[in-house]
Amino acid sequence: MNTRTKEQLEEALFPPLVALLVALIFGDLLIMSYGQSPAMVYKLLLQGTWGNAYGFGQVLYKSTTLAFTGLAVSLGIRAGLFNVGAESQLAAGGFLAALVGLGLSPAVPGIIAVPLCMIAAAAGGGIVGAIPGWLKVRFGAHEVIVTIMLNFIVLALLNYIVAAHLHVPETLHTPEIHAGSVATLASIIPAFHGSAANFTILFALIAASVVGIYLFRSRRGFELRAVGLQPDAAEYGGVSVGGVWLRAMTISGAIAGLGGINYVLGYKHYYEEGFTGGAGFLGIAVALVGRNHPLGVVLAALFFATLSQGGLAIHAFVPKQMVEVLQGVVILAVAMSVPEVRAVLRRARKPVTA
Repeated sequence: MNTRTKEQLEEALFPPLVALLVALIFGDLLIMSYGQSPAMVYKLLLQGTWGNAYGFGQVLYKSTTLAFTGLAVSLGIRAGLFNVGAESQLAAGGFLAALVGLGLSPAVPGIIAVPLCMIAAAAGGGIVGAIPGWLKVRFGAHEVIVTIMLNFIVLALLNYIVAAHLHVPETLHTPEIHAGSVATLASIIPAFHGSAANFTILFALIAASVVGIYLFRSRRGFELRAVGLQPDAAEYGGVSVGGVWLRAMTISGAIAGLGGINYVLGYKHYYEEGFTGGAGFLGIAVALVGRNHPLGVVLAALFFATLSQGGLAIHAFVPKQMVEVLQGVVILAVAMSVPEVRAVLRRARKPVTA
């Protein structure tokens, strides 16, 4: 490993570790304020997540969706765009996946049904992501404002369609999918004892690998990162900045949309109002803590999923909202520690002069 690579690795790893240490210290103080032992609470949290098969399965299930939304947000940030619309893109992907699944015959084999539903999910998220990208390129509209507004519009529209035309009576979800896709993705790994973990996690890992190759091993990825760092210089070098923005938002939305199959194909087998559960917004935190790197995003998704599931295991001793506070502390600590830790590392590398 050369010196430059080593320095980049240090600057990528140390800030999140410092943020985690700060969060643990703050968590200790918060737990003690409720008269409980931090060691006991953290032990229960780990036992309820990584310490038993069902809890670990739930961590994997929640981290799968967060990995997709985190990758979506991180790709946008790499291009200098802040995609706040992963929530609606995730919902649109899940809805179109369910719609295609409902339209397929139960006799369709999973090897055909799964790719069709995945294409539909990516298309749904990609369309919702492309809208703010096109508006930014065509009219200069800010992607943050547009994606925030699209969250309300898309979620309301999908809920109307389901409630007015597709819902099962006395529910707010579509009928179940009976195509071969269910038999393929809903095969719960027996060791996880009935948790929601399913084979969508494999697609999440593949997506992270593809995003990494795209960003760091392809010309298009180089253009995207160049635009994110300095759009004027990239344009001077012959890169179409508008084209990169539109492409980045479309791909970002498609990745978020793919996350919808985790619930629709792998778990409940139908689209339901509110199934996203804030995973699109939490994907922003996952991307930031993961330093916008595919590997970091996957690890951050596991971390936030552990906190989310662990909150259910410790709520008898401390309010489960404490986990949400810790999530916020981690995000703030990362934001504050990055420049400080980098400065310390750079000072430490300077040779000592007499």
